[in-house]
Amino acid sequence: MSIAHHMRSYMDRASWIRKMFEEGARLKKIHGADKVFDFSLGNPNVPPPPSVKRALLRVIENGVGTLHSYMPNAGLPETREKLAAYLTREHGVPMTADHVIMTCGAAGALNVILKALLDPGDEVVVPAPFFVEYGFYAENHGGTLKTVPTTSDFSLDLEALEAAVGLKTKVVLINSPNNPTGQLYSADALKALGELLRGKSRAVGHPIYLVSDEPYRKIVYTAEKPPSIFQCYENALIATSFSKDLSLPGERIGYAALHPEADDQDAVQGALVLANRILGFVNAPALMQWILPDLLEESVDVALYRAKRDKLYAGLKKAGYECFEPPGAFYLFPKSPLADDVAFVRLLVEEKILAVPGSGFGGPGYFRLAYCVADETIERALPGFAQAMDEARSLR
Repeated sequence: MSIAHHMRSYMDRASWIRKMFEEGARLKKIHGADKVFDFSLGNPNVPPPPSVKRALLRVIENGVGTLHSYMPNAGLPETREKLAAYLTREHGVPMTADHVIMTCGAAGALNVILKALLDPGDEVVVPAPFFVEYGFYAENHGGTLKTVPTTSDFSLDLEALEAAVGLKTKVVLINSPNNPTGQLYSADALKALGELLRGKSRAVGHPIYLVSDEPYRKIVYTAEKPPSIFQCYENALIATSFSKDLSLPGERIGYAALHPEADDQDAVQGALVLANRILGFVNAPALMQWILPDLLEESVDVALYRAKRDKLYAGLKKAGYECFEPPGAFYLFPKSPLADDVAFVRLLVEEKILAVPGSGFGGPGYFRLAYCVADETIERALPGFAQAMDEARSLR
């Protein structure tokens, strides 16, 4: 075989998103792009705030000669200092630049964290449904992913988590607001999770780290700010990016942040910095680091995403779908009207609607819709969703 056996396995496991991409390209070629309704990718369509352009122009026009140079592997000291001050305000714990590492997006941050923490055979416990790449990230660094069910509204199931966390657990990985469900974990649930992990850490004789993947933290539709895991547990790290809240996914800029009271803090921080280098990232994109100090309090217009959510949610409910109304992110995760979510997604394809089966996210019996699309796409797709529901009812 010309490629590694594990890569062949990975390609098979990742096939649904690839299939949807290929199917979308085929349908658009046949019918025209305006007649295909693509809800398969979480690619932000709301423009970045105007402050992004202003910051770019300022840096380019006034940039010093080292604008594009190498830097410390952890990132520009000035940017990390500003980010640490922002995180101190945001999470209510005293952060310094030493607690922050600039990374190539949230994916880079997660890989850096797992490289720093995992030994071969260590388990990464994750509530399901979960972002499809988590299994690959764990396996990249010798770990294994262990999934735990959530409740009927995709909230944390603390009893299931308590049963799942054991001797081999090194990391519990959560994602809130969640991809694919849009659920936002409550402060009470996170505090209870922190207490659970303190007890488990004592029992196994080593820290069990709580890692929170938070690229949708600012895309919430509730009146209250999302709770901070740093207020709930000390052996905690945040992995996040500016891909969603500033609509900059192609710029690959994010960070990893370590709780200032974490055990073995100096060793963990040193391992994170080294992992950033030896994984081949070297450092996060320089130009993006230069502009970030101007943008830490900024965000896209979240009201635009809320309106899209409301439009799609109302249309699906009218057509008869069972669907949780998400308080964050830009995804809906409706229940499939057929037990076989893959078969139902094929029915949607017949209506030129592209979705992703929930099975790909560890959530069989559901399907994911990314509503970060044009309003017109949502409106024109609704009759197709209704037709697919009618077809599914006739098959039951």
